[in-house]
Amino acid sequence: MKLTKLAAFLIGLSLTPAWVLAAQATEESAMPLAQQQAVDVDEFDKHMVQAQEHLKKMEELMTEIQQAKDPKERQKLLQEHQAMMQRGMEMMGDLWGRGMMGRQMTKSGMVGWKDMGDRYSAMTPEQMKQHQYMMDRYMGMQQMMIDQLMQRQHQIDMQPPERR
Repeated sequence: MKLTKLAAFLIGLSLTPAWVLAAQATEESAMPLAQQQAVDVDEFDKHMVQAQEHLKKMEELMTEIQQAKDPKERQKLLQEHQAMMQRGMEMMGDLWGRGMMGRQMTKSGMVGWKDMGDRYSAMTPEQMKQHQYMMDRYMGMQQMMIDQLMQRQHQIDMQPPERR
C-alpha cells in the first residue's frame, strides 16, 4: 500500500512542472516578468548538488540491496531506501516550493493556461535560458528518482514470500 502511494506521489511529482506552470499568478504576476525578482540560478545549483549527492547515496544503497543475501538485511535496507526516497522527493519539492524555479504557488491554484503562456512570452531571453536550464536539470533528477522507484519495486518483487 505504501509503495502504491509512493508511486502515485512520484507520478504526480513528474507532472508538477505542468501544475505549477498552470498555477502561477502571484502579486508579482501583474508586473512584467523582466521586472520581477530574478531567479537565483546559483542557489538552484547548490540545492541540485545536494539532491544529486542524496541520489548517489540512494544508488549506493540500491547496490547493497541487490547484493544482500539475508532477507532480513534486505528488508532493512529496503526500508532505509524508502526513507531516503521520501527525503529525496522532499528535496525536489523544495526546489519548487521555494520558488527557485521562478514561480510561486497561488493560494487558490486557479490559473488558466493562458496565464502560463503570457508568463513565457514576457520572459527575456536570459530568463528563458535560465528557466530552460533549471527545467532540464530538474526533469533529469525526476527521471532518476523514478528509476530508483522502479529498481526498488523490482527488488521487492524478487523477495521470497514470508513464511508464517
